[in-house]
Amino acid sequence: MKGFVCVVLLLFLMDPLAAKLAAPKVQVYSRTPGDLGKANILICHVSGFYPPEITIKLLKNDKEIPGTIQTDLAFEENWHYHLTKHVPFTPVSGEKFVCRVTHMGKETNYVWESDM
Repeated sequence: MKGFVCVVLLLFLMDPLAAKLAAPKVQVYSRTPGDLGKANILICHVSGFYPPEITIKLLKNDKEIPGTIQTDLAFEENWHYHLTKHVPFTPVSGEKFVCRVTHMGKETNYVWESDM
């Protein structure tokens, strides 16, 4: 909550022209090579977006994965923001893993691709 209040205060104090509308850049990857049947970490890194209102969901076969962890919202020098969300997972053949990002009312799915 403290971090959120700081961000809100900074938004009120900053020059409104300093930040421009920017769509997020999204990277979906695993911590180690995506070997099927081996425990791993699914990571979705979202960067370069403005305004900061954004939703990130990690999905397995179109259902949200429980136990995800998200970093605090952070901003870059140009007032664009970045977040990372991750969760432990074990990929199995036939399963589909997706990072769903909703920004400015636009929902986009980014599929994790196994290295194998």
